[in-house]
Amino acid sequence: MVFQGWYDLVCLMVVAAVTYPFLVALVRGSGKRTLAKMNAFDLVVTVALGSTLATIVLSRDVSLAEGTAALVMLVGLQLVATWLAVRFRPVRRLLKSEPTVLLRDGEMLHQVMRAQRVTEGEVAQAIRAQGIGDLAAVAAVVLETDGSFSVIATDQAGRRTALPGSDGPAGD
Repeated sequence: MVFQGWYDLVCLMVVAAVTYPFLVALVRGSGKRTLAKMNAFDLVVTVALGSTLATIVLSRDVSLAEGTAALVMLVGLQLVATWLAVRFRPVRRLLKSEPTVLLRDGEMLHQVMRAQRVTEGEVAQAIRAQGIGDLAAVAAVVLETDGSFSVIATDQAGRRTALPGSDGPAGD
């Protein structure tokens, strides 16, 4: 079926024109945290929001009121979860992963890399992307909670208080 009639098409455009700006305003109003670099928790919420928006726009079985209520609930639940994660360590540990050191003082930590399912090539690529050609010039490579790599050159490492496992704030 290519075309069922103008009524369905107009309804789809009206619902999309209402819900899309509503979702954008809702996400913007919920704060920068909702739009931050994503970890697994944020990715799930983002995919759920997109799926809900698509369902609202395309499904005749979901009313506009039900769909907007679902969007508000998803954003509200994310706000509650992140509020709890900021205040309670057990919730934070449940929702978010910890950063992991994959290379320390030029030596790859193979067991850790294997546990995180990261290859030597991926670590080397992250190092090269920082313009570094020698592993000995790297104090650490950290797999961050959002899946990105942070490369700390030896000459920039300082006292290493930002690294996971130090006395600094790296894990929280």
